[in-house]
Amino acid sequence: MDRPALEIPYQLQKKFEKTASLEKLKTLLTKSKMKKSYTSINIPGQTSSKTSPDGRIASVDVGSKLVIVMVGLPARGKSYITNKLTRYLNWLQHDCRVFNVGNTRRLDIANNNGPEDKPLPDTHTPNNEINSPEHHGNSPKSPNHDADFFSPDNSTYTALREKWAMDTLDQLLDWVLNGNGSVGVFDATNSTKRRRSRVLKRIQERSNGELKVLFLESICTDPAIIESNIRLKLSGPDYKNMDPEVALKDFVGRLHNYEKAYEPIDEAEEKLPGFQYVKMIDVGKKVVSYNVQGFLASQTIYFLLNFNLCERQIWITRHGESVDNLSGRIGGNSPLTKRGHRFSKTLAKFMNFQRQEFRKKQLKQFSDRLELKYNDLLKKGLGDFDEDDDTLNQIPSEPNFYVWTSMLTRAIETGEYFDDQVYSIKEMRMLNELGGGKFEGLTYEEIQGKYPKEYQARIQNKLTYRYPGVGGESYLDVLTRLRPLITEIERLTDHLLIVSHRVVLRILLAYFLNLDRSAIGELDVPLHTLYCLESRPYGTEYHMYEYDETLDWFVKVEPDHQKNVKQVGVLYKQRKYSVVPTAPPRNKPDVMSVRRTSTVAGRAPPPLRRSASQGFRQ
Repeated sequence: MDRPALEIPYQLQKKFEKTASLEKLKTLLTKSKMKKSYTSINIPGQTSSKTSPDGRIASVDVGSKLVIVMVGLPARGKSYITNKLTRYLNWLQHDCRVFNVGNTRRLDIANNNGPEDKPLPDTHTPNNEINSPEHHGNSPKSPNHDADFFSPDNSTYTALREKWAMDTLDQLLDWVLNGNGSVGVFDATNSTKRRRSRVLKRIQERSNGELKVLFLESICTDPAIIESNIRLKLSGPDYKNMDPEVALKDFVGRLHNYEKAYEPIDEAEEKLPGFQYVKMIDVGKKVVSYNVQGFLASQTIYFLLNFNLCERQIWITRHGESVDNLSGRIGGNSPLTKRGHRFSKTLAKFMNFQRQEFRKKQLKQFSDRLELKYNDLLKKGLGDFDEDDDTLNQIPSEPNFYVWTSMLTRAIETGEYFDDQVYSIKEMRMLNELGGGKFEGLTYEEIQGKYPKEYQARIQNKLTYRYPGVGGESYLDVLTRLRPLITEIERLTDHLLIVSHRVVLRILLAYFLNLDRSAIGELDVPLHTLYCLESRPYGTEYHMYEYDETLDWFVKVEPDHQKNVKQVGVLYKQRKYSVVPTAPPRNKPDVMSVRRTSTVAGRAPPPLRRSASQGFRQ
């Protein structure tokens, strides 16, 4: 593309016409670079441009991509943060993946020495001191790996640690710059200024300064969180099949050495060109950000503001059976049938029961922790008892319980049996079913007969297909309107029941189970079925219950139709799967057959029965 002819404003010409500076000014203006423009916002299914017709970040649009560099000591919640953040960004359809330095080390069989007795930080700084009198020069390594391997004075092994880090970073950059990645998460301690400076320089060099970099530092001062994270670390790959006491001693030694040389992000690093960061303190109790630039970085910060570690349950279910369910008509605003009302009454009773069971479990866990603490004090002697230690006497408060329904009649009627003196009940338009446009009120057989091309287009790509006519939506449209709902769910510390519709619940399940976009349309959410979701440090556990009309109660079940679905955004070169319920094959009626487990919530196991959860797939 030819550069436009140079035009110098008249005022500047008059000022410089009698000096040699005019030619210098022409040369300066001619050589000045035209700033490359980037798309300010990319939302799949909601934005479109020449480089990105589908709203996904194009490979050439490097400036719109993001690298997140984790910073923090071990056992400070970095993995928890990266897992949840990666799940959220992938759910928004931005390809995001974690690249973990520890994983690279474990894969380097030739140089990997396994769990460390006294591993030291990323690289040598003046504060790095050997925490052991044992120093044996270049003597052979023992099976238990003495401190010499991790000594900062041993340049060979210091270089090896740096090599692992830079190799991992290069893998990340290859995926973001040359592949289809939008966000790469560099998961390591990155605990020194020198390491962070080197990481930033490498990213800027390889991307010609175009890639945006966000440093995410996790700081934790809460002893309870640290203790919980240490227990999780000891069950990780570095310590599997290892004596628990030896593993604990080893990891505590690792922590002490990291703590000695740890350099938090400070004002000095703010002066580095392009340096932006966010600090998360105690996993979201306090968040500090600096110089945040770019759409993806701002979305990241917004999500990080809504973190908590509280134990609670999230329940999701479709409304009770409606009149339109009997005829297989999509959309509409029909009321519940008698069967739908029976389901709804029992749903309220079952939630009361589950709420009480959760409280019993909560108090039992508190009692067990209290007993352990007092036993430990008795062993040490009562002289160590701290009367001001409130942690021994703080009985956990019982979570509140929210009930959210859509604004459609069938969902509102399902929630009418909850006592509003005990439950906080709210109707939300964002929970309404996917809009069918001009196909509202039709059956799928009628759509196939009258609009065969539309019918086939939807079958081929259910995620992006948008129903024609006023109010018609696609799955991605529904996902977009659910974004504020997800952050509100993450912010809540209380129990929650969502009463909504098939497409909405498919998209919510895809978020919590970290599923690839291709699996969303296959998830099965039949009528009169209830899902319980509980957050764990490395993912979400779910249980499935079905309403049994004979017992007038809910039974814990396993679906007949299920499969392993690959999760997205997990560690580079690793695979992780979720076992998820899927819709029955298309050539079979949409009736979900279930097998009883040996556990029925609060009742004796009933005989095997087929579920009467009719309803056409949407």
